[in-house]
Amino acid sequence: MSEESPPFTLACMSKPVETKEWFRVAEAFEASGLMQQEFSQHRGLRLSTLQSWVYRRRRQLARKTEPVRLLPVEIAGVSQPSTALLEVVLASGARLRFGAGTDVDYVALLVTTLGR
Repeated sequence: MSEESPPFTLACMSKPVETKEWFRVAEAFEASGLMQQEFSQHRGLRLSTLQSWVYRRRRQLARKTEPVRLLPVEIAGVSQPSTALLEVVLASGARLRFGAGTDVDYVALLVTTLGR
């Protein structure tokens, strides 16, 4: 359905066909990137009707997804934190040492501040 397509009614369709058509409308909404109110106004639909069919479609899609399967996990060992130090030498000759994994933004701010 293109954005220029006129609003349509589904009033005289049979129930299974109506459901398919409304699911297509809900799918078009999901793909549109519009807010529900914008989409419903553009298509000439009642907001509550669109919300209802979007909810039904999402609920049906959720039922179709495969259930999560959890697998047993065994921890083989715990690694020790690194004791390695990183060193930064400032232009003034000052040396700063940090533990591996220190926040890089923190180190950059500290070096900038001390370099003033």
